[in-house]
Amino acid sequence: MQRRSFYGDEPERPAEDEQRAPNARGKRAVTVIAAVVAFVAGLTVTQISEAATRRPNQNNNGSKACPTATAKGPATGAAGGTSKAAPKPSASSAAAADEGADPSAGSVPKPDQTAGDVSGGNQNGHQVTNHIGDGQVNGRPQWRRVNPNCPTPPPTQGSGGSTGAPSAGSSTGTTLETLGNDCSQSRLAAHTGFQDAPRCVSTAFGEVSSQDKNPTLLITRAPQRVRVGQAFTIQISTRNLVRDRFLGAAAGGYYLESAFLTPDGLTRGHFHTACRMLANTRSAPDPTVAPAFFVATEDRGGGAQPDVVTINITGMPTTGTAQCASWAGDGSHRIPMMQKANEIPSFDSVRITVTN
Repeated sequence: MQRRSFYGDEPERPAEDEQRAPNARGKRAVTVIAAVVAFVAGLTVTQISEAATRRPNQNNNGSKACPTATAKGPATGAAGGTSKAAPKPSASSAAAADEGADPSAGSVPKPDQTAGDVSGGNQNGHQVTNHIGDGQVNGRPQWRRVNPNCPTPPPTQGSGGSTGAPSAGSSTGTTLETLGNDCSQSRLAAHTGFQDAPRCVSTAFGEVSSQDKNPTLLITRAPQRVRVGQAFTIQISTRNLVRDRFLGAAAGGYYLESAFLTPDGLTRGHFHTACRMLANTRSAPDPTVAPAFFVATEDRGGGAQPDVVTINITGMPTTGTAQCASWAGDGSHRIPMMQKANEIPSFDSVRITVTN
């Protein structure tokens, strides 16, 4: 006896096959359903993790309302082409990595190159892109994180009454599409000035000085080697930092106050000095381990001209490598802002060998 099917005539199955068929089809159906459920569950977890600290955006369909000129500045971008995958290093090139550029770290920027992107190679399973100059030079219109429906905001009025042209960091016809610039879309509790986290800080950034008055800092003197428990000194020089503003973190002054300038346009604040023992020098340290030494320095000194302050450091507790760092802070302990993105923050660090 023949039986019709979607694929033509086929022989009639024995009775035992007739009994197996429904079970096989049922098993296949269960497998398919399980795969669909697993995919949906994975997708749901991903979406939840991305939205954990952000409320849903009502305009996330490409037609997001354009920001006002006062809320967001002109778009920034880096000029140049696309990144290319770096070649895999050979054994000989890897051996010579300490003597020059490492082929596995991608392309080397040209000596006179101030904009664009270069490949940083494929590292840790990810393609690295290095934005030359931190994307602060006049850039390409097709920057990845822009809202193409928004026109470039008009240039702002300078302090001297002149109109500042949007030369550095502008992209014609677009503005950057940000995740937000306040805590209105955050699901986290408001920060209160105490050292609690995770929280959302709504304090405005505040005043930023002009580039010629941006704070800088340098460790000018430090030992290369000390013994365990031996006290030593570090000398620190600051420029354009008036060290007259400090709000105690334990008193609720952490991230509480916006940045403010003196009448001369200099940042008001203080600087910090800390030393910690490194578990090793090949990976970033554990942030939960408190430093062996930490002070914040406020002396009502400092100004436009650089000066030097000497800090006495308590001896380190164990042998190994100590990292001693110093960095400027505004009144609420944030590293001071800078006019341009490609400046080095007011921060410095040295390594010290600790022996018996």
